[in-house]
Amino acid sequence: MLRPNLRRRSALSLALVLLALAYVTLTVASSRWLRIGRVDLTADQLYTLTPGTLQIVDGLRHPLRLTLYFSEHATRDLPQLRSYEQRVREMLLEMVARSRGKIHLQLVDPVPYSDDEASAEGGGLAPTNGGSNGERAFFGLIGATLPAQGRDGEEARAPGRGVERTLSIPFFDPSRETFLEYDLAKLLYELDQSSKPRVGVISSLPVQGNAAIGEPPWTALEQLAQQFELRPIDPAGLKRVGDDVQVLLLVHPKRLPADALYAIDQFVLRGGRLAVFVDPDAELDNAPYVDGNGVTDDHDSDLPRLFAAWGVAYDPAMVVLDRSRALQIELGGNNLTHPAMLGLGPQELNRNDAVTASLQRINVSTAGSFDLRPDARSRLLPLLQSSSEAERVPVQRVLETASDPGTLLQGYRADDTHHVLAARLRGQFDSAFPERAALPGHLARSAPNAEVVLVADTDLLSDRLWVEAQSFLGQQTLSAFANNGDFLTNLVDNLSGSSALLSIRSRSASLRPFTRVQALQAAADRKFLQKKLELERELAETRRRLDELQQGKAGHSSASSAAQRDEIEQFQQRRLAINNELRDVQHQLNAEIDALGLRLKVINIVLMPALVTLVGLVFGWRRTRRSRRRPA
Repeated sequence: MLRPNLRRRSALSLALVLLALAYVTLTVASSRWLRIGRVDLTADQLYTLTPGTLQIVDGLRHPLRLTLYFSEHATRDLPQLRSYEQRVREMLLEMVARSRGKIHLQLVDPVPYSDDEASAEGGGLAPTNGGSNGERAFFGLIGATLPAQGRDGEEARAPGRGVERTLSIPFFDPSRETFLEYDLAKLLYELDQSSKPRVGVISSLPVQGNAAIGEPPWTALEQLAQQFELRPIDPAGLKRVGDDVQVLLLVHPKRLPADALYAIDQFVLRGGRLAVFVDPDAELDNAPYVDGNGVTDDHDSDLPRLFAAWGVAYDPAMVVLDRSRALQIELGGNNLTHPAMLGLGPQELNRNDAVTASLQRINVSTAGSFDLRPDARSRLLPLLQSSSEAERVPVQRVLETASDPGTLLQGYRADDTHHVLAARLRGQFDSAFPERAALPGHLARSAPNAEVVLVADTDLLSDRLWVEAQSFLGQQTLSAFANNGDFLTNLVDNLSGSSALLSIRSRSASLRPFTRVQALQAAADRKFLQKKLELERELAETRRRLDELQQGKAGHSSASSAAQRDEIEQFQQRRLAINNELRDVQHQLNAEIDALGLRLKVINIVLMPALVTLVGLVFGWRRTRRSRRRPA
């Protein structure tokens, strides 16, 4: 009887060993060659990469190393930052899992005075001084492009070896969480590019300076040239915008030849990215108002033929005034308010667009506005707009009051409209040149989701509206007091990306509000408001009765005093009663919120563990029951 049992135990042990070996082998193989299916159950699909990001990750041509620096000890008292770090790390891991070995992620805790801290600073990361005990806290990402050679990616994995190019996100700001996926995808896309994007510039203003006469370029363009290859284009001989131009900047276009307009038209229709800066009054336009041939020049710019084809309404003879956003200027030794020079703050910037989300202030001067024509098939998505206190006036009126701009406020009538000063124009565009349909390669219509950026001011690019010169230790430096230059850089940076990158829009934040609690609070507030109004009515009525009694006090002093006392006593009793009712409403609110919290605690702490335990007990009981039924 012992030998069959021994053989059975030996067979069982061998089977367990084989099963363990098979499990380990299957686990290792699946982790290396198989993708584990995961389900994103969050309400806004926070952990699901958008198709644009997937396209960028799948199309990577070079192996990349991403190094996430996060100061664990310095942020122990910063729960918001720690929670956001988990969000960043999980999204990076999603990209790593999708990349099939093209992206390698390293997590580094840069402790003070270490080599890791030095490498973080050397890579361009910006620490915050709000850490525990005054420590500097790092929370940023450094990306590096690595050569593809090396056995099994050995060289690509070696830190500091073979690095071809590096870029960084200096600091992950939790307030920019809705653009987290865009920022990470943008970093991957830029790392994968082998050269600077080329930007074509067509302008009738001296935006790029003139080296022959020692005129420097405008600071906004000089700043742009640090990240992009700027290529001036002469519209006089322009027949076609080259395919190597990722973005075309059109600044103050005046009297462009028909061939140049057609080249711009076809560039947009075949998917080129265009940013147009027009102006009712370009204040830095140095052309004479009347030239030697008697031709007048009002210093305005327009693209009437293209705008009509795109469904855009723009009047170059109208300027937007805004008394609530007017800037203070110095004129003739006096400080004056100029309603045509506007300082746009966060309320006038689109916080849901990657171009303007992180900007705080943009200054414009004598700006126009855009709208859609009644027959337009496109959409206008504002980037910059006025407040509702704005009105539109003829540009000639602004010119006539140049010596005393305060007179523009005389007879001012706000039209209660947020005028669009800059916007994305998105839709399907028709060619503005249907008569050239017979030409080779002519395109009659764009793709359904073509895009053009329109800005109704060119002065915002000039230095005087956003930078000022300062002397520091004998050196001339520029100090920015507005984000105009950042606006241009962000705009070109956004447009120069692939269509996949442009398709990534802002997403919801991971911190979600307690909507049920907010609904209870709103209901209670409505009750409180009703009671408050009732109390105020009671108080007003009592005061009126007291005034009446006071007026009749001369003839009936004792009766008046008695009535007055009775009235006051009734009011006091009524006020106490209403206060009790207000307290009851507050207690009911607290009781409902506490009950909701208690239900959530019971579900999370008691019910779910009990349910899991019950399922485990039932499963174990069924296994035991089956084993007992088996014959020995």
